[in-house]
Amino acid sequence: MRFENSQKLMQEAKEVLVGGVNSPVRAFRNVSVPAPFIKRGEGAYLFDEDNNRYLDYVLSWGPLLLGHLDSDVVNAMKEQLNFGVSFGAPSQLETELALLIREFFPVMQKLRFVSSGTEAIMSAIRVARGYTKRNLLLKFDGCYHGHADALLVKAGSGMLTHAHPDSAGVSEALASSTLVAEFNNLQSVANLLNAHKGQVSCVLLEPVTGNMGVIAPEPGFLQGLRSLCDEHGCLLIFDEVMTGFRVSMGGACELYGVEPDMVCLGKIIGGGMPVGAYGGKKEIMSLVSPEGPVYQAGTLSGNPMGMACGLATLRKIRQINPFPSIRDFVTKLEDGLAELLKKKGIEYTINSVGGMFTLFFVKGPVTAKSSVDKHDKEMFRQFFEGMLRAGVYLPCSQYEAVFVSVKHTDLELEMTLSAAKKVLEAI
Repeated sequence: MRFENSQKLMQEAKEVLVGGVNSPVRAFRNVSVPAPFIKRGEGAYLFDEDNNRYLDYVLSWGPLLLGHLDSDVVNAMKEQLNFGVSFGAPSQLETELALLIREFFPVMQKLRFVSSGTEAIMSAIRVARGYTKRNLLLKFDGCYHGHADALLVKAGSGMLTHAHPDSAGVSEALASSTLVAEFNNLQSVANLLNAHKGQVSCVLLEPVTGNMGVIAPEPGFLQGLRSLCDEHGCLLIFDEVMTGFRVSMGGACELYGVEPDMVCLGKIIGGGMPVGAYGGKKEIMSLVSPEGPVYQAGTLSGNPMGMACGLATLRKIRQINPFPSIRDFVTKLEDGLAELLKKKGIEYTINSVGGMFTLFFVKGPVTAKSSVDKHDKEMFRQFFEGMLRAGVYLPCSQYEAVFVSVKHTDLELEMTLSAAKKVLEAI
């Protein structure tokens, strides 16, 4: 596999873009293969500027459950182009998409569209502080909720990939307003809430983590958080930017039967367009301007292109119910990889929920960031680079989730396992 054009393009990009990229993980700095510059996507595949084809398990970091260039989503985009791409004014599409989302996330009695998951979560925290009249935020080590200042404390995703446990430029005052507990450890949450009694506005988490690899909540963990938040009078916020409409139609809320006070969505509700949303119970959301005193605004919020693509995506997901077939694919992939890894004698753990999974090169169980941190970095690097050269595009970090689309069939399963067999034999 050749990368000459991508290497040349990266050098050109570095002259004008910071690091040559517009999001850090795309730089491939923790591996020794060039970052492919992608030219187009189709179905389950990506094609780069060197005409290499890759089986895509990143899927724009989650939202493309229907694969690249789904015909219904493309048609919705083309149709909307005839009417306009941005109005900065209300449109019927916003209401239609909000009603569809509420159908599957009933706790989102009222919601507000924004342009990204980061913006949704940042806004939800502001609402929580306004509602409770408290300043502190409690999050979990390794959970990434976007790059807002208060959230870049022991964050996951690219923060872990590039070895920056905290970001420069975040003031001590903001950092000190964030408390950090351990995922799947209820006692660590209880200890912090008791130590800061009456000061915590909200408990924020990915109910299934995807930004330190996939880690499911242990039985009773989410239910325990619900009880602790009720006891201490703080809000429970689920960051379902990755899990919403992916682990089930109603996300982790439906899958685990736990109702948070607020939910944040992103990625998939725009069908790949820049869209996010936050919402919750009416009495909470009534604080948001223009109904209440918590200000948040955005010119492109609810833009018609994003709404049209989101409607097409969610309607199709509802119609075809892809979750059983995607889960079956993931199970077969897990079993196949496990057989290969056992034969090779490599220590591993595979965690999965719905169409998300992570292969960790560490002996399990993996239940928190402290478990992930013990992974074999060199083994991951060799496996990732080998798979990329074999035409399988995986996340370039051990701290990220793998995603599966409806376009991943038995043919793609066979291709993946065949590539993995050759790569592992060569390690």
